[in-house]
Amino acid sequence: MTDTTTQSSGPLSGTVLFYTQPEPLSADVHGKLGVTPADKPYAFVAQTNIVPLTVTEFAPAALSYPVIFVGDQKQPVAAMGLRQGENLFIEANGDVRPEAYLPAYVRRYPFVFANDDAEKRMILCIDRAAPFVSEGGETPLFENGQPSAYVNNAMEFCNNFEQERLRTESFVKLLTDLDLFETREANFTPRNADGSAGQVQKLAEYYAVSEDKLKALPVEKLAELRDNGALGQIYAHLVSLLGWDRLIAMAFARAAATPVAANA
Repeated sequence: MTDTTTQSSGPLSGTVLFYTQPEPLSADVHGKLGVTPADKPYAFVAQTNIVPLTVTEFAPAALSYPVIFVGDQKQPVAAMGLRQGENLFIEANGDVRPEAYLPAYVRRYPFVFANDDAEKRMILCIDRAAPFVSEGGETPLFENGQPSAYVNNAMEFCNNFEQERLRTESFVKLLTDLDLFETREANFTPRNADGSAGQVQKLAEYYAVSEDKLKALPVEKLAELRDNGALGQIYAHLVSLLGWDRLIAMAFARAAATPVAANA
């Protein structure tokens, strides 16, 4: 069950990456607020190097980023940078590389669902701290006390996202039950001044699908993965791992373009 306008009677819980002041959306509290389109609406992602993905996003995301699994829950994410606090596809000023795929997790901002544990429902929230949300904003959140078309569209997007999130959990559980995951590392080997190989540097440790384990599955299980669409998503993930070299090249290019402060 979802709701847009009723204040919750219990504590809210949920994922809040990017959200600094999420509040249950209410006509009483937010009736005068609106959204004014920003020239660079995704600047808030510039300090994040990994962003959650849903399974149906694997293929388009794979064209831009390594798609990896992280944490105990093996959350699929897009690796958008090599270091915490650095995004190689979104500059600090909010400029986005034109070829970059923007995950739905980012595109739903400033809206997000939160769990109302007391009422056993999901409530639509808005990040009140979003810079483009303000009193008298260009596109109102409410009209005549009712959610505007803008809010209704946001609700539909968040509903769809929630369905995709649940589908992603089922996908990860399937891979876990089949014991297809393995731990991998992304490494970089620099060159010394004389051209010899330097010391290997570990860039990331993550979970990925093991190609050997995948090949070892019974034919009927592979056919099942093919028929339910999981096999295509697995291969999109595996192909995406070639993107680590691209991230390394982008990191070097950014470093080369960054002015070095002169010594005082």
